Amino acid sequence: MTAPKRRGRPGLDLATVVERSVDVFNERGFDGTSMEHLAQRIGITKSAIYHHVPSKDALLGLALDRALSGLERVADDARRSDAQAVDRLELLMRQSVAVLVEQLPYVTLLLRVRGNSEVERQALARRRRLDRLAAGLVKDAVGAGELRPGIDPVVTARLLFGMVNSLTEWLRPAGTNDAGELADAVHDAVFEGLRVREPGAAVRR
Repeated sequence: MTAPKRRGRPGLDLATVVERSVDVFNERGFDGTSMEHLAQRIGITKSAIYHHVPSKDALLGLALDRALSGLERVADDARRSDAQAVDRLELLMRQSVAVLVEQLPYVTLLLRVRGNSEVERQALARRRRLDRLAAGLVKDAVGAGELRPGIDPVVTARLLFGMVNSLTEWLRPAGTNDAGELADAVHDAVFEGLRVREPGAAVRR
């Protein structure tokens, strides 16, 4: 049986529609973007967009899922690791930086979500689960004597991943920044501090 022909611009698949839509969402804001804006940027008619997805919210959901799925995969890696809690926290940080660099427009969009729709509220719920994992790793590391006592796990986790997320403010897609070097910079600032060390004091990575 011959598959029915799909309408829309030849060679323009759903992934391309989502990718170009994310660029518009980031430039104009989701609420400030109309289907007409999307059609103009993507280069197809509004009806062709509706051939791929039922609504603008559905496009947003696909874009947010791409960012969250990547972050959830690295969270699963941190959960399954047999390493010490502080090393699992570092693993989570480093791999989160890698996801951010690789999926920069999608993570940027995710960080701008405020819960104004059911799609956004679901995304925020998934983000909160990641936040709880990070705070739990900080708490476990403090309990194991791997981090100094007395620090607030929730605040510390927010500060750490707030630094990671701030990369979206100045990184550019297809830029020359290396994810490993960026993760090293975050590691040194957070885990090692910025003060000059005594001669001979090693920096662990």
